[in-house]
Amino acid sequence: MAKSILQTQQECYVCRRIYNVRTPYGLEVHHIFPGNPGRELSERNGLKVWLCQRHHNMSPYGVHYDAVLAEWLKQQGQLAFEREHSRAEFVQQFGENHL
Repeated sequence: MAKSILQTQQECYVCRRIYNVRTPYGLEVHHIFPGNPGRELSERNGLKVWLCQRHHNMSPYGVHYDAVLAEWLKQQGQLAFEREHSRAEFVQQFGENHL
C-alpha cells in the first residue's frame, strides 16, 4: 500500500485544510478517484487521504454525498500528482482533467 502524497499526518484532510481543525480520530482512508480502475490508480499513486466519518460517509457532508467536495479532492489529488509528473501523464492515467 502506497503512502498518501497529499498528507503525512493521520488526521482528517478536510477538517485540517478547510476548517484548520485537527481531527485524528474516527478516520477512514478515502481513495480520491473511485471505481475501477480509479481506486487502484489512486492506491498506486498515493492519491488517498484520511477522512473523518463525517467527511467520508455521512450525508450531506461526506465526500460520497457532496459532489463539490468530491471534485475539490480530485483537484487536490491532481495538483499533488503534478508536483512530480506532467498534466499529460495525469490525463493519460486517469482519463480526465480536474484543473
